[in-house]
Amino acid sequence: MTYTCIAVILLSILNNVSGQYNTSGKLLVFLIDGLRYDYLNNLDNFPGFREIVENGVKVDYMTPEFPSLSYPNYYSLMTGRNTAVHQMTGNYMWDMDSNTEFLIGGNADSRLPLWWNGSEPLWVTMEKLDKRVYMYFWPGCEVEILGVRPSFCEPYRPNANERNLTDAMERALDALNDGQADMAAVYYERVDAVGHFFGPQSLETAGTVLGLDGAMQFLNQRIMAKNMSDVLNIVMFSDHGMSEITNLIELDKHINLSDVIKVLDIGPVVSLWPKEEKFEEIFTALSAVENMTTYRRTDIPARFHYKEGRFVSTLTLVAKPGWIITPTITALPFQPNATGDRKYGAHGYDNELVEMRGFFVAKGPDFKSNFSAGPIRSVDAYNVMCHTLGIDPLPNNGSFDRVRAMLRESSAAVPVTQHSCLLVLIGLFTCSHVSL
Repeated sequence: MTYTCIAVILLSILNNVSGQYNTSGKLLVFLIDGLRYDYLNNLDNFPGFREIVENGVKVDYMTPEFPSLSYPNYYSLMTGRNTAVHQMTGNYMWDMDSNTEFLIGGNADSRLPLWWNGSEPLWVTMEKLDKRVYMYFWPGCEVEILGVRPSFCEPYRPNANERNLTDAMERALDALNDGQADMAAVYYERVDAVGHFFGPQSLETAGTVLGLDGAMQFLNQRIMAKNMSDVLNIVMFSDHGMSEITNLIELDKHINLSDVIKVLDIGPVVSLWPKEEKFEEIFTALSAVENMTTYRRTDIPARFHYKEGRFVSTLTLVAKPGWIITPTITALPFQPNATGDRKYGAHGYDNELVEMRGFFVAKGPDFKSNFSAGPIRSVDAYNVMCHTLGIDPLPNNGSFDRVRAMLRESSAAVPVTQHSCLLVLIGLFTCSHVSL
């Protein structure tokens, strides 16, 4: 093989690498909790989002992972992995070995590494590559994961309002524009909170989405004022949708709760650990309950990608749409006889349920303009973000093929790891026919 031929191979690889990383390298991510896919169906009512979509992409919908709860999908979005792989299997989890609990809202044990070290989220990968990440209100950014924290973390703030959101937007843009950060991530919970308390079809939820659009108008204006339109990619998504609650399933009407070691969560999906000697009795009793499916761990459908999770309970209860499960009526955060005509909302159901679908929009130099994309899954968003940042994604359960169409052709090259190997093989085969 001649030195000239070797040089040609190396040059081809280097050219391909530069094509693969033809990205701006700056990314601003928004996680809008509970923004159902159809809340933005009529963009004429939402000029802030409309401007983003007209200059970017919008998918038909994004299917969450099971269970369609917040923490499992926070981690699927940022790792590209199914729930059973990244191990964040619920908003409430119990580790039998250490008798510790993970409770949404942040008890001290929720910051233990055992809940978080199942997979490496994108911000940890970035920091390992000496790229700085600034995070605002993002659940988990204050946790040391695999020995790493983001460069900056504004801890989760319950009930953050629109002013908090626009302040975070301004600070995130400044950090990206000044070179302090390579990626910034902002979490906003209010849409989910209002959807829970008033229902997805309520005037209150509609008003909250309108308020969110006002923040998006502010974002668009500040990006223009800072001359960042050509250098900044923006990705926005939600973790799940929302469904209206119509009925309750009270477990104490069907089983003796003293026969249960642990029951966690109230809502469409509940985790239950019966006492060993009572397991079959409880399983039989709950299997007869209408509007709910009771799964032994081994019988959980494979399509949920859930049952192999470390913290999955011995029995998992999944309600039918419109129903929620509670241990007792008094355990509910609200009392039905005092609600009047108010509707409530819930999520956590079968992730293929239409009302569980989330949204995804993006714009920036790496994305097509005014482009409508087909459905994607939560695990796919990770590959999009890695691509815009110019980093190789870790092994994951997402599909780059499902998101390739939304990217500009110059940006959507075949990944280096595949293309380069192909070039090497072709080059070696060709050079083997060149005389020494």
